This record gives sequence, C-alpha cells and structure tokens, in this order.
Amino acid sequence: MLPLLREKFREVFQAITPIVLIVCLLQWTVVGAPTDLFLQFLIGSIMAAVGMMLFFMGIDRGILPMGRFIGAEMPKKGSLTLIVAVAFAFGFATTVAEPDVLILTKQVDLISRGAIAGNVVLYVTAIGVGIAVAAAMLRIVFGIRMAWLLTALYGMVLLLSLITPADFIPLAYDSGSVTTGALTAPVIIALALGLSSVLAGRSAVANGFGLLGVASVGAIIAVMILGILY
Repeated sequence: MLPLLREKFREVFQAITPIVLIVCLLQWTVVGAPTDLFLQFLIGSIMAAVGMMLFFMGIDRGILPMGRFIGAEMPKKGSLTLIVAVAFAFGFATTVAEPDVLILTKQVDLISRGAIAGNVVLYVTAIGVGIAVAAAMLRIVFGIRMAWLLTALYGMVLLLSLITPADFIPLAYDSGSVTTGALTAPVIIALALGLSSVLAGRSAVANGFGLLGVASVGAIIAVMILGILY
C-alpha cells in the first residue's frame, strides 16, 4: 500500500503543481486577488490533491481489477443480452456519477436559467454513453472493425449537425468531451480488456481500446437528438 501511495502522490503532485504555480505567478504579478480568496485557492488545491490521490488509489485497487473480472466473466454466461445490459448499465451509471459531466450539466442549468434542464442533459448524455458502450462491446464480440463503427457514428454526427439547433451543437460536443473522465474511462477500458481477453482470436490492444472514442460520440449524438426534440 505504501509504494502505491507514494506513486499516486508523485502523479498528483506532477499534475497539480503547474496549475498552482501559474495561479501564484498571476497573483503576484497581474491579478492581485484578495488574500482570503487566494488562501481559499491554496487550501482547495491541497484538498483536491488529497482527494485525487485517494481516488486514483481506489481505481487501481478496486475498480480496475473488478472491471476486468466482470468483463472476463460475461462471455462465460453465454448470453449476448447480458453483455449488452451490463455494458449499458456501466456506461450509464459511470456517466451519471462522472464529476466532469455533473459540472457541465449544472453550468447548463445555470447559464440557460432553467431553459435547458441540467438533469435532462445529464441523463440523456448517460443514455447515449450507455448505448455506445453496449455497441462497442458487441463490436468486440462479433469482431467488427473499429473503423467501420467510428465511420458510421461520426457520419451520423455530421448529418445531425446540419439539423440540430445552434444552441445544442457546442453543448453536444462538450458533452462528448466530458463523458470520458477519471471515473468513466477506467471502468469502460477495464470492462473491454476483460471481455477481449477471454474471446479467442481477439487482440487486447486492438479490441480493448477505442471504447472511449465511441462513448464520446454516443454522448454527442444523444444531446443532438435532444436538441432536435427539445
């Protein structure tokens, strides 16, 4: 446990230190924010660093191993419906809990003053990710090339961009970018790696990766359809 703690401390320190240094430099040279606000920033940075360190330890210790195990066990049950259902459930649940998605949807509610309901965007995005993850799992099972799936999905995005209301197009692309955050990414990748590892003739590298791109497109398509129907 101690080596893992040191490793995660080093990773978090390398990630957060540049941000802190930039803010400190701006504070002392250009911005000159009130002292209490600057102290809040420093305290918040420490709290964020501790939280990130514990979060990443939890992912390495629990989420990734369990995700791989579940992915490897599903084909043994011999049910394609089970694979689709589990993939959708994981995609939906992790997106609803994804911090980046929650921040985006709260901002949508705030900026639009309730005209675009944040909760609606949240659950529509999660449904889009869930469907996309399920489709990506089926791609692994049937051995369909990733290029074909991505071509179909991105072609749909381009077509929808022509008829989606202007207010929803940037929101849709932002929704796609925030879905594959620190919580969703490890779960989906672990699930795919576990699934591809037990299927004969499947390369873990070729089949275990690419799901995050598919998941992002699923969120974009879902929000664009929401914009058309809203």
